[in-house]
Amino acid sequence: MPMTRVAIAGLGSIGRVLARKITDGIPGLTLACAAVGDKAKAQDWLDAEKIVCPLVEPEAFPQHADLAVECAPASVIERICIPMLDAGKQVLVLSAGALLPRPELFELAKAKGGTIIVPTGALLGLDAVTAAAEGEIRSVRMITRKPPRGLVGAPYLEKNGISLEGLNGPKLVFSGTARDGAAGFPANVNVAAALSLAGIGPDRTMMEIWADPAVDRNCHTIEVDSDSAKFTLAIENIPSENPKTGRITALSVLAALRKLHAPLQVGT
Repeated sequence: MPMTRVAIAGLGSIGRVLARKITDGIPGLTLACAAVGDKAKAQDWLDAEKIVCPLVEPEAFPQHADLAVECAPASVIERICIPMLDAGKQVLVLSAGALLPRPELFELAKAKGGTIIVPTGALLGLDAVTAAAEGEIRSVRMITRKPPRGLVGAPYLEKNGISLEGLNGPKLVFSGTARDGAAGFPANVNVAAALSLAGIGPDRTMMEIWADPAVDRNCHTIEVDSDSAKFTLAIENIPSENPKTGRITALSVLAALRKLHAPLQVGT
């Protein structure tokens, strides 16, 4: 079996799961290297887990890896994507919202033969949206409900002086397009960006974001109206150690990686 060398950008709640699982053994994959902000902290964790993984700068990924997984702050996405795409390699991007204002990354991938992969992540049902997009989708609407602690620090809230302290009921904090939602909540609504890329684009995909103290999970409801089907998808994601990220996100990345060399591939 051919081996795919994997680089991981970021060893947070998602990156650590990936590093462990790849090291434990996934057919066709090997952990090549990682890039982190705090190398000392990351090295201590790698040593404790008995994981051998060189720590390098993202710009060095093409020298070590065939595919890079981006699970880092969206602000460094270009440092991860540009070198890999310029080398004609693959990047699996979790910060889908960061792709929307950077169309030049798609152009670079096209020009150099590289590939940007956006996994299902926390939003099950993207296969159905992708299939519907082969026909005509008339509308897509997404409603997200999160515990207030999962939205704290979002630029949109700070810019508009919206406080989530002491909420005793659900509060609508955003209503608009997926493009504006991804810009205002970069750590929270990558799911909306992925949905828009799968369907009718970030300017026609509409969304609402609610801070709801009654929920302890990240809840997403998608309503799609198309010429082939009308459907509603709902998922309640259990947060990881990072309240902004669901546990299923890392598992979705693992599923996408396994699919690279799987003899049976299920799903679009």
